[in-house]
Amino acid sequence: MSHNGVALRAVTRSVGFLTAGALAVTALSGCSSDDKASKPLAEQDIAPAARDLVADGGTLHWAVDAVPETLNTFQADADATTTTVAQAVLPSMYRLDANGRPQVDADYLESAKVVETEPKQVVLYKLNQQAVWSDGREIGAADFAAQWRALSGKDSAYWTARNAGYERIDRIERGANDLEVKVTFARPYADWRSLFSPLYPKDVMGTPDSFNDSARKKLKTTAGPFQVKKVDRKGDEITLTRNPRWWGHPAKLDEIVLRAVPRDKRATALAAGTVELAEVDPEALGRIGLAARAGATSGSSPLAGPDGLHGHRSGSNLKAADALRSWALAHGDDEEAADEELSARQKERRALAAYAREQAALKGFEVRRSLEPAYTQLALNGASGPLADERVRRAVARAIDRKALAGVVLSPLGLPAVPVGSHLALSGQDAYADNSGALGGQDTKEARALLADAGWVPGGPVEKEKKKGEKAAGTEGKKAGRDSAHGDDGTYIVGEDDNSDDKSADSSDDKDPKDHRSGGDGPRHLAQDGKQYANRLKQGGAPGAYAPKGTAAPADAATKALAKNGKALALRFVLPSGPGSETLRTVAGRISAMLAKVGIRTEISKVSDESYFKDHVASGQYDLALYSWPASAFPATDARPIFAKPVPAADGSLNVEQNYTRVGTDQVDQLFDQAVATLDEGKSRSLIRKADSRIWAAAGSIPLYQRPQLTAVKKNLVNAGSFGFQTPVYEDMGFLKKGAKPAAGPTAH
Repeated sequence: MSHNGVALRAVTRSVGFLTAGALAVTALSGCSSDDKASKPLAEQDIAPAARDLVADGGTLHWAVDAVPETLNTFQADADATTTTVAQAVLPSMYRLDANGRPQVDADYLESAKVVETEPKQVVLYKLNQQAVWSDGREIGAADFAAQWRALSGKDSAYWTARNAGYERIDRIERGANDLEVKVTFARPYADWRSLFSPLYPKDVMGTPDSFNDSARKKLKTTAGPFQVKKVDRKGDEITLTRNPRWWGHPAKLDEIVLRAVPRDKRATALAAGTVELAEVDPEALGRIGLAARAGATSGSSPLAGPDGLHGHRSGSNLKAADALRSWALAHGDDEEAADEELSARQKERRALAAYAREQAALKGFEVRRSLEPAYTQLALNGASGPLADERVRRAVARAIDRKALAGVVLSPLGLPAVPVGSHLALSGQDAYADNSGALGGQDTKEARALLADAGWVPGGPVEKEKKKGEKAAGTEGKKAGRDSAHGDDGTYIVGEDDNSDDKSADSSDDKDPKDHRSGGDGPRHLAQDGKQYANRLKQGGAPGAYAPKGTAAPADAATKALAKNGKALALRFVLPSGPGSETLRTVAGRISAMLAKVGIRTEISKVSDESYFKDHVASGQYDLALYSWPASAFPATDARPIFAKPVPAADGSLNVEQNYTRVGTDQVDQLFDQAVATLDEGKSRSLIRKADSRIWAAAGSIPLYQRPQLTAVKKNLVNAGSFGFQTPVYEDMGFLKKGAKPAAGPTAH
């Protein structure tokens, strides 16, 4: 995920259409003269240390999701690792600070400002005179011009995924000298700071062939504290090494090795010493915390603390017994399994010994915690079915307790459990304001009233239930049972009367539905990231969630199904089903229980990670879904395609861009257009907030919580960890000198 303003762009075309009704002006929320800037809900956690405390040399092995298909961030299959490489080896005119706000990067840029507004907007960039490419050539206007031509959208031979902002440029010229670049815009552009970050050399951007191919597998010419030494696709790693021509603070590390490690294998990789830095899930947090607790208890083994094997949680829902069971299942000895003569006691001893070795190794790590600059949302598909009615969408939103859902995910991790109040920014960013009042908070009575107004009557006549495999109310002709083409593992209903004799199901909504096949209900991976799909369809993203078959509705849920025209109100809740799905399982179960209280049934269908976005969300084959969007420092540009009203495409379909909920209005589009063309920052911010209020009122998507960011780090590694909003400072990362301790202040740079 980008931390330096890499934009979200539309690359997906699909069908779907919805026009929401006009919204009352009183629902709008703008900014006033006495607005106070918000603060991030959680500070970054990177063990900051002054550079003179950091040793020179060493190699950092950093776990990533995959070796990317391309190193060109402007191509459709770029991913989060593409961005990580670009941040370390390429220029960016602006970087994000700890509040998610763009700041001039002094290593490349002395200044940048709007010098003319009439007759056209002109921005003058004054470059750092020491800034050179790794081949010795000065960074200059030719590089800016080549990137503009490649991304302007005028030449279809360039296989670019996005061009927002660049298409507004009229021309680029050399200024008074080689260090000045003069950019003239054909139309005013408020988000001009989003451009040229990253900046590629002209030999990459200069021709379609070089753009399309040369930067996919390697980057010969770079201009950062590091350069690309090797891309080893067979070994699943990328090696970055110090750039000898770097003019800024020299990198402390000799090398950074980005190593692909599956998320469910990262705790094991940490214990094995193959990585020193890895974003992890709360299950791994529990294992590392357990090791730390055992290590802090004098004379005790790694398996025992004051509470023994069953008493420690270490900031997560993971008990020590659960940790041992999880470890044993994940790392069972094949030799043991083949030897049927081994007694259960012998097997247990082997597992305990192996677990003890892992726990001893994990003592050298700690987990640094913050909140990721991204939020998880509940998406409501407004293309057809019951959710095409704005009243039903609003009823769903009013039935949900967003604060309780945030608490389920974040409180066990010791992070602020505050619901996200904006679709377009997060707390700490300039555009942030809590506009959720335009829709209203949790109110069961109001939700039921909205449903009644829409004609959904409790206990109304319902036609005979359709057989498994036939279309359910609110779906688009998808099979209710197993969908072999799309990896659908089955559908089952939460919220209808349960008259079975199975008394084992948990009927209390104070408990989370659990999938007894996989065990565990602690938070783990989060909702799938919409941006990563938009950039790379084959990325699985995070796994899904579902309640188990046979889960009964809560005891106090509505006892009679809502019906209209002989159809029961049932919404298909589609979620990915890959490993590490505990967080989404818990969240989806809670949401289903909340909806059941107002008479809305949910048919929870888990599908394969590979098909989740491509075959379900992007194609509109769902009613409810959970996925995430990153926050942008430039919402007028980057968020517009996510909330744009679907429009007819040339082939007769509808272009939904990245608006997978298919809910959009002309008013929202107009507010985005005005905001991006307004150079007055206060006015632009006000327009963004107004757009957000209207998005809330249309109830196409409901922001739930900011995603936790948990990073396991070797204890002596500093200036690295959970960065929050801030762009990492790669040259300051390193290992502490012997005897040195990190300071309790910002990283020196």
